[in-house]
Amino acid sequence: MAPAIQLWSTAGSTFDLASQRGKTVLLYFQEGLTCQPCWDQLKDIQSNISQFKALGIDTIVSITTDPLDALRQKVSDEGLTIPVLSDPLLVVSQAYTANGYGMMGNSRDGHTFIVVGPDGRIRWRADYGGSPNYTMYVPISNLVADIRAGLNGGSS
Repeated sequence: MAPAIQLWSTAGSTFDLASQRGKTVLLYFQEGLTCQPCWDQLKDIQSNISQFKALGIDTIVSITTDPLDALRQKVSDEGLTIPVLSDPLLVVSQAYTANGYGMMGNSRDGHTFIVVGPDGRIRWRADYGGSPNYTMYVPISNLVADIRAGLNGGSS
């Protein structure tokens, strides 16, 4: 089962993963304000949202450890509509062990994608940000192919 998520969102409310039951959710844990490739990744996901919807993904959120006010400004500056969740105490990040794959040690998230199915179970996961390559951007075609393979029982 996916650990609980209740975090403030740049969308102006609290995001609660439990309220997403019945939907497939893509979680994107990223390094945050100082990682422009992470924001480019999120913008490209938004630009190619139809490819993710075609995989059955209903909801996409990004999670980082930065404060909400700074995230709101960055989301506005980048023209993003995908909600970004603020996890400053790393509670959710640690529950998903997403803070073990970044360039900044355990104090920030890396570049982790997780698909949570309609039943609340993790259906697929990839930690692209880990050592030794610390990949901070995955081409959309590769990401979509990895998710498709993972959801269809293949490896990512």
